Amino acid sequence: MTSTIRPAHDATEWGPALDEAINQLHRGAPIVLPTDTVYGIGADAFNPTAVNTLLRAKGRGRHMPPPVLVASSATIDALATNVPHGAKLLAEAFWPGGLTLICHAQPSLAWDLGETQGTVALRVPDHPTALALLQRTGPLAVSSANKTGAPAAMTAQEAHDQLGSSVSVYLDAGHAPGGVASTIVDATTDTLRVVRSGAISIEQLREVTEVMDRDELPAPATGESYSE
Repeated sequence: MTSTIRPAHDATEWGPALDEAINQLHRGAPIVLPTDTVYGIGADAFNPTAVNTLLRAKGRGRHMPPPVLVASSATIDALATNVPHGAKLLAEAFWPGGLTLICHAQPSLAWDLGETQGTVALRVPDHPTALALLQRTGPLAVSSANKTGAPAAMTAQEAHDQLGSSVSVYLDAGHAPGGVASTIVDATTDTLRVVRSGAISIEQLREVTEVMDRDELPAPATGESYSE
């Protein structure tokens, strides 16, 4: 597979690059996109073959499912169920932004993201290119655009250096502005718990609602396998 790095900095000019990326996604191929934290490799969340292709590109198994990026917090009730009130407060405060919420997935959804134990990790990225793409594609399974165990990619070129021809389209919007992975909060119970520290501090979370730090409760059955 040949791969191209397409400029996607400017909303007045990124149309052809997004069109090409969407075409690849519809074909079941992964693409690389910028986010507010790090660059991500994305695939159609409702295409199990595409998700498996994403995982293979990273060298990752189904035991490490990808989070799902969406364009709006309004999507949370369509994709998740029994979302605690505190989790919705966090979404209202920090979406778009560097917060990922692990929730119980809607059981009626026809997707297979891996060994999720009935959960889904959701985030709304605070990046104009990513949001423009998501508004056209709907939910995308997105993991960091690097080989498992290697440093996260801060640029499209760094992603290309690691993933190469396993991805055909790389959307280039310059250096990732955040450079720090999202904070992941387990919201599968009413007791919210940080399972990975990141872009949003525990102090910021606690300004909105009660959240336990990762060392204050035993590890939950879900959550530790998710990563950006």
